Amino acid sequence: MHNDQDRFKLFTRRASILAGGQLALVSALVGRLYYLQVLQEDRYRMLADENRISLRLLPPPRGRILDREGVPLAVNSRNYRVLLVAEQSPSLARTLDALGRIIPIGEHDRRRIEREVRRKRPFVPVTVAENLGWEQVAQIEVNAPDLPGISIDVGQSRFYPYYEEAAHVIGYVAAVAEEELTGDPVLELPGFRIGKSGIEREYDGAMRGKAGTTQLEVNALGRVIRELKRQDGQPGDDVELTLDIDLQRAVSRRLGNDSAAAVVMDVRSGEVLAMSSTPSFDPNSFNQGISSTEWRALSTNMKAPLINKPVSGQYAPGSTFKMIVALAGLEAGLVAPDDRFYCRGWMDMGNARFHCWKRHGHGWMDMHEGIKQSCDVYFYELAKKVGIARIGAMSRRFGLGGTVGIDLPGEQAGLIPTREWKMARVGTPWQRGETVVAAIGQGYILTTPLQLAVMSARLATGRAVTPRLTRRLIGPDGDTRLPETPEFPPLGLSEPALAVVRDAMDAVTNHSRGTAYRSRIAEPEFAMAGKTGTAQVRRITRAERLTGVRKNEDLEWRQRDHALFVAFAPVKTPRYAAAVVVEHGGSGSTTAAPIVRDILLEAQRLDPGGRRRLAGGADGRGEGG
Repeated sequence: MHNDQDRFKLFTRRASILAGGQLALVSALVGRLYYLQVLQEDRYRMLADENRISLRLLPPPRGRILDREGVPLAVNSRNYRVLLVAEQSPSLARTLDALGRIIPIGEHDRRRIEREVRRKRPFVPVTVAENLGWEQVAQIEVNAPDLPGISIDVGQSRFYPYYEEAAHVIGYVAAVAEEELTGDPVLELPGFRIGKSGIEREYDGAMRGKAGTTQLEVNALGRVIRELKRQDGQPGDDVELTLDIDLQRAVSRRLGNDSAAAVVMDVRSGEVLAMSSTPSFDPNSFNQGISSTEWRALSTNMKAPLINKPVSGQYAPGSTFKMIVALAGLEAGLVAPDDRFYCRGWMDMGNARFHCWKRHGHGWMDMHEGIKQSCDVYFYELAKKVGIARIGAMSRRFGLGGTVGIDLPGEQAGLIPTREWKMARVGTPWQRGETVVAAIGQGYILTTPLQLAVMSARLATGRAVTPRLTRRLIGPDGDTRLPETPEFPPLGLSEPALAVVRDAMDAVTNHSRGTAYRSRIAEPEFAMAGKTGTAQVRRITRAERLTGVRKNEDLEWRQRDHALFVAFAPVKTPRYAAAVVVEHGGSGSTTAAPIVRDILLEAQRLDPGGRRRLAGGADGRGEGG
């Protein structure tokens, strides 16, 4: 009996221990379940959603580029493209083979696709082809079961309605290169484009906008079931330029197929109203993917259609530089306007002879006649008195020898040489003969067409006019960001000195003996004042001078002189300044001057600086020097 009681007590203790252990395990399990399902609910819900929901970025609409009246110069159009998600395709090669039977996929494209698949994360879509037609889209959709990983996406593509007429200023967008990736996932989006040149590059950040997001519900195979939530991206800013597209088109047409550059400015505001570089190119080709044949034709063209010549082309200014030398002499008090030098057709200095463009000379010349008839010998003699240091200092006051700060990439500074520069660069001292050559805008001196336009604007106003291309940035909500109102300080030159030069420029075009008289504007209210320039690109030997200098038309194109002309108008109350350089165009008086005449006449008739049309208008619209 006693043993039975002991066994019962032992059994009871063991049962209690076992029950206690079970209760502890159940409590731990309940506690763990409470922790997982209640306390960690948000975390595990997110993890579950990540397996069910695919979060993707949406490219933002790129801001437009507009002219000064709101006419679109760069817009966005619909673009159907084929995307490939590598992780959804069991065999990349077989998928591309199947797709290649529907749309053309060349070897170059296959290598690009394979390279992008290796470079990008497997779930990031890769663009296979763009700008598909509707029939191609329909064929791909019908064959979707045989094309794993392939999908059609509707995006936006950049479109330039004015094609070649404003290509160098507007620039273009193109796909992001590997070296341009910064870790920003937006840059890896299929079909995403960034600015590569011109305004597209200068204001790329402002026009890019902010990406949106879309939440897609997918099944276990990754196939999209439905869109759960969508937040569109914030569009980029619109950029309103100072260009007037009507004037821009007129300038482009006037330059034609010449290798040339032209700039038209408002001398009061510094706004660039037209800037043209010819020959040009179609920026739409770069956005859509330029072919190797087209690229080879552009890059090997001797007339350099890809270079924005107004800001990147550097040329000897020729006789358009003579006003600078004249002002340097007047401001230093080293010469009076009526001081005269005799031109017999050349000037000897040491054992060197420096020739005038007029073989038998001009006779006695004062400053007015020296500019009007573009007498080289007059400026040779003047330069000997003035010296290169004073000439250089005056040049820089007129915007030469340094960038002028235009809001475009690729601006070149040109060159105004000094004694120190030559010693550091060439290793030999400055020679007096080099000062003489510099006086007629030759030798080491280099300028850009934009700098020459700025020089003309400063001559017309006596103020440090600075050019600009952007009027304002317009945000997606309509708010605007305006640049600071320009205040151009005086150049600090005496008005009588400026008057001498302006009167002489007036005579260049409006006096019968002026070098550009045949290119004058006949209407008095539109009359212009200007200066011809002809810059040699080859050395004329003594033997050639004895036998007769060959005419430009008898030379190979690359050996012909550059033709230049600078001007402002109207003469009495200047409003517009212009500069034109025609590469290897021959004489400035016969080639460049007529172009500037037509440009300034059109500028004054359109008068973009003095009037403003309703915003958002029509969408479509051989003598010296």
